[in-house]
Amino acid sequence: MSTQEKGYFTEENSADVVVSRIGPSTDARLARVMAAITRHLHAAVKEVEPTQEEWMAAIQFLTKTGHKCDDWRQEFILLSDVMGVSMLVDAINNRKPSGASESTVLGPFHVPDVPELPMGANICLDGKGDPMLIKGRIVGTDGAPLAGVKLDVWQTNDDGFYDVQQKGIQPDFNLRGVFRTADDGTYHFWGAKPRFYPIPDDGPVGQLLGKLGRHPYRPAHLHFILEAAGFETLITHIFDPDDRYIHSDAVFGVKESLLAKFDLIEDPVRISAEGAQGPFYEVVHNFVLAPTT
Repeated sequence: MSTQEKGYFTEENSADVVVSRIGPSTDARLARVMAAITRHLHAAVKEVEPTQEEWMAAIQFLTKTGHKCDDWRQEFILLSDVMGVSMLVDAINNRKPSGASESTVLGPFHVPDVPELPMGANICLDGKGDPMLIKGRIVGTDGAPLAGVKLDVWQTNDDGFYDVQQKGIQPDFNLRGVFRTADDGTYHFWGAKPRFYPIPDDGPVGQLLGKLGRHPYRPAHLHFILEAAGFETLITHIFDPDDRYIHSDAVFGVKESLLAKFDLIEDPVRISAEGAQGPFYEVVHNFVLAPTT
């Protein structure tokens, strides 16, 4: 028996024996990760004491999850999302200094190489939903305005779908746009008031949610990626605090600091001043970027 082995496998020493088989030449980080996963997995099995049938059901669930994955869908990421693991990994990797805007998950519907638009453009190409003016200011943690920040924004349409989910129905790049902040750090553009929508729930992850008595819905939100030289890239959302699912986001992406106010503007003077055709929603939200270290 080699020096690293811990003897014969028993119920009591199971994790120690498995971990001891990790060879001394193994990459240190991999060894640490696998040791931690092994110990926690064995502890969970000992706590739950699954039957053989239950363990096989778990294996079959993971197998079905893998079969559901393709070039357009990643069911394992969805599983990570609904278990809160995606948000936990995001939080660990995006710890921010005091005052900096918080991040949240990217989501599966980001599209690269979206056309850059002039500030104030309307990204709602299908004309659906209530018009919404989104505006604010981007500064550093020192409060200085940041000019030329790249804003990559996207959202669902009034039916609760992203354009990539409705190819041939929605126009390409509907409710997507790239903008650059002005010299004073301000930004503004038009979109449509988003609505809640379900994550894909026609696969094993959706079935799991149903068995757990959980719904598959995400509350209404807009996505942002903010990039500026000398500052950390911020991947985040802003949420409608009055959405029915704001306290039960299926993927745990809501943070209190990301709640924005969605004001209905009906004042004729404001409507005229903004060049709108009628009442519209207005969202004012400022972002604070953390400098790179």
